[in-house]
Amino acid sequence: MQSLDLGLIGNCSIGALIDREARIVWSCLPRFDGDPIFHALLGHPAGAPEAGIFSIEIENQAGTTQSYIPNTAILKTMLHGETGSIEVTDFCPRFYSRHRAFRPHMLIRRIAPIEGNPRVKIRLRPRFDYGAKAPTVTYGSNHIRFVGDNFTVRLTTDAPIDYLLEETAFKVTEPIHLILGPDETLSEGPAEVGELFLKNTTNYWLSWTHRLAVPAEWQEAVIRAAITLKMCSYEPTGAIIAAMTTSIPEAPNSARNWDYRFCWVRDAYFVVRALNSLAAVRTLENYFRWLMNIVDDVNAGHIQPVFGITLDRKLVERTIDHLPGYRGMGPVRVGNQAYEHFQHDTYGNLILAAAPAFFDARLFMSPGASDFAKLEVLGERAFQLYDKPDAGIWELRSRARVHTSSSLMCWAACDRLAKIAARFGEKQRAQFWATRAETIREAILARAWSSRRNAFVESFDGASLDASVLLMGEIGFIAPDDPRFVATVERIQEVLGTGPHLMRYEDADDFGKPETAFNICAFWYVDALARIGRREEAREKFEELLRTRNHLGLMSEDTAPLSGEPWGNFPQTYSMVGIINCAMRLSRPWESVV
Repeated sequence: MQSLDLGLIGNCSIGALIDREARIVWSCLPRFDGDPIFHALLGHPAGAPEAGIFSIEIENQAGTTQSYIPNTAILKTMLHGETGSIEVTDFCPRFYSRHRAFRPHMLIRRIAPIEGNPRVKIRLRPRFDYGAKAPTVTYGSNHIRFVGDNFTVRLTTDAPIDYLLEETAFKVTEPIHLILGPDETLSEGPAEVGELFLKNTTNYWLSWTHRLAVPAEWQEAVIRAAITLKMCSYEPTGAIIAAMTTSIPEAPNSARNWDYRFCWVRDAYFVVRALNSLAAVRTLENYFRWLMNIVDDVNAGHIQPVFGITLDRKLVERTIDHLPGYRGMGPVRVGNQAYEHFQHDTYGNLILAAAPAFFDARLFMSPGASDFAKLEVLGERAFQLYDKPDAGIWELRSRARVHTSSSLMCWAACDRLAKIAARFGEKQRAQFWATRAETIREAILARAWSSRRNAFVESFDGASLDASVLLMGEIGFIAPDDPRFVATVERIQEVLGTGPHLMRYEDADDFGKPETAFNICAFWYVDALARIGRREEAREKFEELLRTRNHLGLMSEDTAPLSGEPWGNFPQTYSMVGIINCAMRLSRPWESVV
């Protein structure tokens, strides 16, 4: 049975998910939201069993172990058989060459014998058009080409081509290199290219993590989360995807299956914020350039909450009927209807993400008055919409309300614009935006507080609880020791909490009541506990949440509170952000541990 015990490899251009048995079960080309030539994670088309997979199978397998090379995105899987063992090393090349980033659309697999006389069988079965079409296969003395309607991939290898074509088991006596990438001839042999790219990619990731400003505690968890977030950034444009996958259900047979391979401005803000806290500021610079392309078009009015990674605006949602879905739990969806939504927190999230670029002296870029003027247009929209109904942070499809979390982000838009104006010495503009922020703040305090629930609630004049109001503390809207915030934190745990986990909201939505906990909400709660002074309790909850990560330190979107089983798209950037934020909030200072 398929599970989310998966590892991620990637290079900020493409990515792949690999299970405990060294099978590549998901990888899209030529970019994150492209055609999944390996789609076994979502099943196989009728008549094509075990299609959409790239497996390395050891004869008479007796066990496996799997881990990353520390501080890298390079995955090693040990496969143990009755007659021997092999080590499979998987990575996507990523390093600097000729003064630019080298991140080809390439997966490299290295098989090395470790002990005994291992025999392996390699099954390379890519498909095209979401598994609907088998490729045309051609081959030469050292390569196999898989030809589709829109693109071709080529495997270059020093393994016997006939064994791969016929899926014949053979003995591994020396390292084998499998390089799957564009339909191009390699400059050197597969062994030379594979070993050089492995060395250079290792050095790249070690150098990148070396520069991170990590906390004294939980370093392994933070570094793994940071590398994962980095791999979810599409460097050619600066976009940041919410997750690598589509259609992993939020709960079993729930039909809550969505395509997350796009850039939500909300999620991307949280990613940028987390990486900035670790001094990984390059992602901010790349994302700033991406979002300013959106801001340039704001005069058209409404800004949608999600875009494709190359600024695609129409993400028309459709279903793929020939794939059964994760564990047979379809539908498989491509595209996301959320691009049509009105989610008013979008304006605040754009400004929150852009604001640090105006203050951080380390950046190569230097945003100026013209950039600020463009952001002011967003602020105008935020002020016009802060008390208007929308789909909200949870993207409700059949109900609109004045969501507190959306109003909060509209407040943040005006508040940050006031700070940027002050930075430029624009006193009048600073006062203008501060006044507008205060207007929104007064409305939120008056209309989002429920005396009956003794908590801030999910919508103006509403009555139900929603974990997203915990963001009040994180964005600086309210003092952590304000009795209303303290009461809200306590009430949310009582109603929405189960152990360390937290549901998003108590009301039923378009599909009924949610069954699984949303991981980022649990991290928001941990952060809020620390802010209100319950630090030791927050540390305990955080440790519990860390234990729900998979064997490689990755998290999906949701967790079943009772079983601890992961659900939802994977790996989820929101969840990995929560790990970083809570570790930075809760870690003891370096002075106390050294």
